[in-house]
Amino acid sequence: MHDDCGREQSSWAHLPDVCLRHIFHWLDDRDRSRAALVCKKWSWAMYSGSLWRRRTITFYGRQSKARTLKLQSALWYVKKFGKYLEHLEIKLSNPSNTAFTRKFQVTMRGLLSHLGKCSSHLVALSIEYLELDGLIWKNTIRARFIKNLATFLKRMSKQLDYLSLKGARVTLEEGCGLLNSLSCVTSKSFVSEINIEDYFSLHLPVYSSTLFHQTMSKFHSLVILTLSYNCVSDELLDILQEHSAHSLCTLNIKCHIRDLHGQVVSGMSWANLAMRAPKLNVNFFFERVMKHDHLARILLVEIPVQSISLRSCYFSNPDWTMRPTLTNLFPAYWCVLQKLTLKLNNGHELLDDELLQLILTSKRLLFLKVWAFLSVTFIERLLQNRAERKCILTTIKVRIYTAQPECSEEDQLLRNIYRKFKYLIDSELNYSVITHPLV
Repeated sequence: MHDDCGREQSSWAHLPDVCLRHIFHWLDDRDRSRAALVCKKWSWAMYSGSLWRRRTITFYGRQSKARTLKLQSALWYVKKFGKYLEHLEIKLSNPSNTAFTRKFQVTMRGLLSHLGKCSSHLVALSIEYLELDGLIWKNTIRARFIKNLATFLKRMSKQLDYLSLKGARVTLEEGCGLLNSLSCVTSKSFVSEINIEDYFSLHLPVYSSTLFHQTMSKFHSLVILTLSYNCVSDELLDILQEHSAHSLCTLNIKCHIRDLHGQVVSGMSWANLAMRAPKLNVNFFFERVMKHDHLARILLVEIPVQSISLRSCYFSNPDWTMRPTLTNLFPAYWCVLQKLTLKLNNGHELLDDELLQLILTSKRLLFLKVWAFLSVTFIERLLQNRAERKCILTTIKVRIYTAQPECSEEDQLLRNIYRKFKYLIDSELNYSVITHPLV
């Protein structure tokens, strides 16, 4: 080791600062600390603000010595270089008991208090899957954590641009209180992106809550809003139209079978929002909401739907017939749909013809991901149509379910199809097709 890099005559001694910072960027905290001991120049590189703008801290429910040291190190570095921090992500890995949540609450109280005083550049905060309605959260610990977080959000309200509390599972009062913290200083919030998917506890009719509507009316420049369908109502769409139409680009909406999704939202409300927010694209993610009448109530023709994801999660139900959805519902978006994801256990009905016709009808469809019972010939027909420029797909990801444990014959057919369309696949497509026994 040398005390001064100037004495070192190798090329490393004359490495430009920008290159040195780039090298440090790819090192973990431990290696950065070791490298900083080499010389003064490398020590200065360690204090480059660009190295500490993004940080992720993981709290592990299953402790080990290595994980404890990793957490302690991450916390130490965030506090030491917190003044440079712009993007902070907090992760919880397998939270297991009340002792974990108690320690997490105490640690977060200290961390948020420190960052609230020194972090003048923080613009993005993500704390996902807290699941505060779980039994491992005692009422007092839960209340303290929410209070600490609300205080921090209030301090950061003028600078925070992105907030994700996905999976928090809070009550209406708690959830609205946290979101209101972002606007309590000026009575308005100019946060551009919020993720409140699975934010509220299950079975809450958030869509009919006046408190929630009042809270959302304080956000005046939303660009991206991610939420669960149990929050969607005519009132919410009117609020977005009034306060964020000039900026709103993306609505990501998740609809899970366990969440309330029977509310009636009018097509007129969607039409008015789409007219006032011309850049708006809506992405739907359905989890086990498969019945045609349920989907038809949600997927109204007035919605500018860019993406649809439909997942049955290996569940099979004869009532979940997909044919009318593929033939009557999805074709309404023929001029706007760009991405389609289907994960279906459709062993009771074959959908090759209906799916192919939907693809050929959807003039802007670029991305296709399908896990379903399909025939291998479907892939050949799809690629033939793509070769003839009858569709514009650029990504094809297919997992063909089979009822047999042995798929060698289907695999050979797929290899033959690949060879037949090899030039097209290699030059124009992001392509992956495999078989998958579903026994």
